[in-house]
Amino acid sequence: MDRYKRLASNTLILALGQFGSKLLVYIMMPFYTGILGPEGYGAVGVIVNASMLIMGVVSLSVGEAVIRFGLDDKYDKSQVFSIGLTTTVTGLIIFIPIVPSIGLISFLSDYSILIYLYVFTGSIKSVCALFVRSTGNVRLFAVDGIFTTIVNISLNLIFLLGFNMGVLGYVLSVVLADLASIAFLFYMGRLTSYLRLIGIDRQLRKFMYRFSIPMMPTAIMWWVTNVSGSFFITAIHGFEYTGVYNAAYKLPNIIALVSGIFSQAWNMSAITERNSRTIAKFYSDVFNFYQSIIYVVAATMLLFINRLLSIMAQGEGFDGAFRHSPLIILAVVFTCFSTFMGSVYVASKKSVRSLLTAMSGAAANLLLNFLLVRPMGINGATLATLISYVIIFTVRIIDTRSLVFMDLKPVKMGTNLILLGLMGAVVMFAENMSFYYITLVVLFLLVVVFNYRAGVSALQFFLKRKRQQP
Repeated sequence: MDRYKRLASNTLILALGQFGSKLLVYIMMPFYTGILGPEGYGAVGVIVNASMLIMGVVSLSVGEAVIRFGLDDKYDKSQVFSIGLTTTVTGLIIFIPIVPSIGLISFLSDYSILIYLYVFTGSIKSVCALFVRSTGNVRLFAVDGIFTTIVNISLNLIFLLGFNMGVLGYVLSVVLADLASIAFLFYMGRLTSYLRLIGIDRQLRKFMYRFSIPMMPTAIMWWVTNVSGSFFITAIHGFEYTGVYNAAYKLPNIIALVSGIFSQAWNMSAITERNSRTIAKFYSDVFNFYQSIIYVVAATMLLFINRLLSIMAQGEGFDGAFRHSPLIILAVVFTCFSTFMGSVYVASKKSVRSLLTAMSGAAANLLLNFLLVRPMGINGATLATLISYVIIFTVRIIDTRSLVFMDLKPVKMGTNLILLGLMGAVVMFAENMSFYYITLVVLFLLVVVFNYRAGVSALQFFLKRKRQQP
């Protein structure tokens, strides 16, 4: 199959499987915010963010090696899966006596056991799901996303609405849904046939660890840049402010959702096509189309953020949360770009360089959060995140040129970012609603016009390829 058609096909399958399941989560957001309130919603966000950090450390980020080596036909898939799973389980066992130390952090003291359960099931599910994708079974990976979401939301209704279990009920829903997902993947993906408890290839394990261990601190750096702001807000202003911050972050994450679905397919293509003579053109063509999609989705989000967030964030205390979203939206745009550039490191197995570039943003983020969150509150955290991702993207542009020289269309990028910045300023500061909506509509149309040709060209290309297939 042509490389572009393979990318389009995998993206479509993942989108059909995952976008629907993720959309259900957003539909449920008014339910979560209404039941939990700003404080409970903030606590849930902190638990999830802390768990995501611990997962990468406990598992040595071996899931990254599972997808990278699993996609490479040079390596035995049974060995790849067995090394990934045994490494994860071993890390989870070693972590058990360390769990009580979580309670030393005051605002996590009541949630140590919940965090461990979240980490336990989430880590194992991640390895299983990534391995299934590495075997090329993208459809099963996508169906699992739908299955897990349905189980999770069903349990949410039972635990939150039926038993009024609050934060405990929310986390238990996720844990039990992940357990169901693990069982589903083992059965449907026949993962038992890939599992080897003896005869592990030590040389392959060494290669995988050499790749994944630098990804562990990289994951920590990404975590710092992504979510440390919520911890600063919690420590300085309390869970209520964190709940508003999480609500403001939720809708912009739709951009990351669109990007994430594409990135899963793109990483598969970047790895399998890494030795092509025309790889630079492939990267440039894909990034040209990719950035156009991101700009249009971001502009759409800015256009409707006021109405959408008022619908999604129910309950007292969430009024005005939309004013905090523009900086987050711009930050997510640069997150998407940085992630795309990171695919170069994954394909070329340069995980140390990925770490070093992520460190630049994490260091800036910690410093800026320390300086800005106390005087500026939520906007201080969002501004810190935006600046951090701009730094990471800039560093990666420079660093990846020695690996793949891409045409990033700087004039197009600069024009779109200025338009998005103007839209963000209107959302944050405009008080007159007539001016607010008229200006946003005009700027939105300009974004669409500037990116129209890239979208149409890509669509025509894929349709042409389809007609040429025998």
